[in-house]
This record gives sequence, structure tokens and C-alpha cells, in this order.
Amino acid sequence: MQFQDSSEPVRLDKWLWAARFYKTRSLATEAISGGKVHVDGDRVKPSKKVGLGAKLEITQGEFVTIVTVKRLLEKRGPASVALTMYEETEESRVKREALQQHQKYTRMGLQSEGRPDKKGRRQIRRMKYGD
Repeated sequence: MQFQDSSEPVRLDKWLWAARFYKTRSLATEAISGGKVHVDGDRVKPSKKVGLGAKLEITQGEFVTIVTVKRLLEKRGPASVALTMYEETEESRVKREALQQHQKYTRMGLQSEGRPDKKGRRQIRRMKYGD
């Protein structure tokens, strides 16, 4: 299947959906309306048209991804095609990887094997409520 690049600017919510940042267009629209997506540093509406070279700042949870638009597609394709639609900035990539490493190390001490035993429950109670 061949994916044709659009020669005209594309709606921001469609582009985010096609680039696989959000699972549905309605989730993309909700994120844009909620101020989680900025285009060239400005808060915008979901109907904002984006063109080649636009700089997008996308906040998803704790992660902030800064990308530059490289391709314009209105239709959602496979992930391999979606990856060609944008280029993440080096600064964004470094920050994201550092945050992932930090989360990984903080989770390592919190993982457990099933439900806590009596001693574990006491420790949890002490952490929550004190002695």
C-alpha cells in the first residue's frame, strides 16, 4: 500500500493521529484542547493546519516530546510509516531517555511478588500513617 504525502497543510488532530501519538482522533483533539500540544510555542485549536517544518511540543504524562514535522499524511498507516512523519529533536530525546531511566530505577525497589505479607503490610502502614 502506497501512502501519498499531502501537498497541503493537514489538521493538527489528524496529523497526530496519523503519526500515532494518539490512538484516536478524539483523544488527539482532547489533548490539543487541554493544552497538551503546542505548535511553534503557541497553544492552538485541533483544527490548526500544520505544514512541513512545524515544531510540535507534545506532553504525554510526564514525557514532553518535541518533534519537527517531516511528512504530511491524513491517513493512518503502519508504525514504520508513522516514524517517517516526524523527527524528534536531540534535546527531547536525551530528556526522555533520562526520565525513562529515572523511572526504571525508582520502580526497581517498588516491584513485589504478589500481595504483601504481614511484615510488608506493616511497612506500608508505617509509610502511610507513621508509627
